[in-house]
Amino acid sequence: MTTRDIDETVRAELNRLRESIDNIDAAVVHMLAERFKCTQQVGHLKAEHHLPPADPAREARQIERLRHLAESAKLDPAFAEKLLNFIIAEVIRHHEQIADQPDPPEQPA
Repeated sequence: MTTRDIDETVRAELNRLRESIDNIDAAVVHMLAERFKCTQQVGHLKAEHHLPPADPAREARQIERLRHLAESAKLDPAFAEKLLNFIIAEVIRHHEQIADQPDPPEQPA
């Protein structure tokens, strides 16, 4: 069976749901972009003060926090943890890149 063979009311409902999914996907992308803007600022602050790119204690707290949020939202906590681990790895990669950049020259006062 193809989507052309589906009853028109079913097709309309399918399209409505898919539009909602598309809107949610767009919101997720925009939220991730905002999150990475913040983590980039953290990376620059860490580099400026010679702090390590990773903070395992904070990461563990965040994972535990997200697992609890996922449970209360009826989302698989293991999935939420995998997603956050993926994001954390990307953040650490960015922080390492920032830390490896040469210091900008001092600006005259």
